[in-house]
Amino acid sequence: MTTQGNSSSLAVVTGGARGIGLGCAKSLVAKGFNIVLVDVLEDELNEATRTLRATGMHAESFVADVSRFQKAQDVVEEILERYESIDVLVNNAGTPMPKGLLDISEDEWDRTIDVHLKGCFNWSRAVVPSMLKAGSGRIVNISSISAYSGGVTRAVSKFAYAAAKAGILGMTRSLAKELGPSVTVNAVCPGAIKTELTGDMLERRSAEFTEGICLQRLGTPEDIGEVVAFLASVEPNFITGQAITVDGFQWMS
Repeated sequence: MTTQGNSSSLAVVTGGARGIGLGCAKSLVAKGFNIVLVDVLEDELNEATRTLRATGMHAESFVADVSRFQKAQDVVEEILERYESIDVLVNNAGTPMPKGLLDISEDEWDRTIDVHLKGCFNWSRAVVPSMLKAGSGRIVNISSISAYSGGVTRAVSKFAYAAAKAGILGMTRSLAKELGPSVTVNAVCPGAIKTELTGDMLERRSAEFTEGICLQRLGTPEDIGEVVAFLASVEPNFITGQAITVDGFQWMS
């Protein structure tokens, strides 16, 4: 695997147009990675790409819905026509779902699972063959502390989101066993992170949330990005199949 400081290293970040995904991309760029961003938000995606290019690293983007299996295959094929390999895949794309069991529709349930859990499958399935061929690779899946705690009443997203994020942890551990020793697979579980999606609600209820956080502040996309970049670049590496909680010590297992 090409590592920190090697300008040929490439990381693909889904849901990279803003929030945690963009935070991950910025941290990876700081480690010397070139970046490919994938998102459905075209305007935000273009702006994020310009921001990353301003650092001097190569960045490009693809507008794609991660829930579409063939689209993942097609985009990865195009990426591999331009680059020697994909060294890192960050499965970050997600969507909020604040509705409870008695309010959610079947379509809303399906969409939540499709974006979070099927999206991880789609992109892992597309990228892993090239990693195995290269003999190395890193996958980092973004889960959530909701995978452990459930979608509690005050959470931005509730049970469907929690179920999808819990599924990501099961996939992470299973793929770590299946793909080792060539490819490491880990998960990061953010707590209360202030992003474009959660910012207004968290700002209004900041005292309520920070009261239960030992570090007495909300998390930022950069907090998650630094952990993702560590998992993507650390050498020597003996970490796989793990779920790392990044929540300022908000939730106890």
